[in-house]
Amino acid sequence: MSDRGPLHGIRVVDISIALAGPYASALLADQGADVIKVERPGIGDIGRWIGVSHHAMSALFIACNRGKRSIAVDIGTDAGRDIVRRLARDADVVLQNFRPGVMDRLGLGYDDLRVGNENLVYVSVSGFGPDGPYADKGAYDTVIQAYGGLASSQADPGTGEPVFLRQTAADKIAALTAAQAVTAALLARERGGGGQHVQVPMLDAVVSFLWADAAGNEVLLDADGSQPSSFVSTFRPLRFKDGWGVATPTSDADFAGMCRAMGVDGADDPRVATIAERVRHRGLTSQIVARCYERAAAMTTAEAMARFETERVPCGVVVPPSALADDPHARAVGLLVDTEHPQAGRVRLPRHPARFGATPAGLGSPAPVLGQHTDEILAALGLADRTAELRRAGVVA
Repeated sequence: MSDRGPLHGIRVVDISIALAGPYASALLADQGADVIKVERPGIGDIGRWIGVSHHAMSALFIACNRGKRSIAVDIGTDAGRDIVRRLARDADVVLQNFRPGVMDRLGLGYDDLRVGNENLVYVSVSGFGPDGPYADKGAYDTVIQAYGGLASSQADPGTGEPVFLRQTAADKIAALTAAQAVTAALLARERGGGGQHVQVPMLDAVVSFLWADAAGNEVLLDADGSQPSSFVSTFRPLRFKDGWGVATPTSDADFAGMCRAMGVDGADDPRVATIAERVRHRGLTSQIVARCYERAAAMTTAEAMARFETERVPCGVVVPPSALADDPHARAVGLLVDTEHPQAGRVRLPRHPARFGATPAGLGSPAPVLGQHTDEILAALGLADRTAELRRAGVVA
């Protein structure tokens, strides 16, 4: 939590698990929101146990729960639900990602929590949304990648076999959508619109994301279908003697520059001088590009990049996450931040991606251990004298 961030003074009650909800609220915490993470006693957020871990703290949890306070509450008990209701009374935002209907059955849905807090922004992240025949389907990331078109758009061009992105892309796309929706709803509230229930179906978020540039034939229903739906579907990395890179010759000048950089005839050929001519002469264009790839294979990465830079062709080397900290640009701009986590040890995280000139965002306190702030939060709710009793009953931990 940044005490100078644009969301300073906003309180978020985060009742979400794994990635989509926690990542969304982590971004809000970076921007200054006070995020209270509600977790189950004993096991906590399942994200604590997924993927690479050290000293019982997963990298996923550390990355997606920075800057938050944790209270361990059993919302399956009447007393636990009462604690959440108390938290919601003073909250600006409640964020949850249970299946549709679960929170309503617990008495913690929007209609329940807005009682006494009509300005509450209540955000529900789910797989397929609250209605339709798929509303009750289990919807993990790969399910949404399948239904939402990501797996199909990445399909092997030779076999047609769908390829899943090797990351939980659907969850993260939904998280970014949710974070933006939260601030939009808060702005509407500031303008007199009051609170509201915001639904963020992961499927909707992924389809919107895909449609922007990878569904051309699905947007233009009268197109002849002769081109791939994604205009980047044929892009592939350049292989050099000592590594990999990419050149992206989008403009006419870029294309001519790539030809000159690789020493390939084509820079002065009128048949490929403009994008319209390259579309008209696709076969020739493909031959020229293929020759550029052949020339690249005989060059070192440094040599090729220097040539591309001289011709001002957009280009870059392929940098794995393990090498990013040593990249000169990443070092110069402070892209990655090294900190110490009291349980997990040394931790490296990206800084907040948006740079606010007047209200800077920043990484807050390390991701909390389970129930780290239970006593503190209960005391603020006026329950200090009941904390020991609640703990003995297993309501809190």
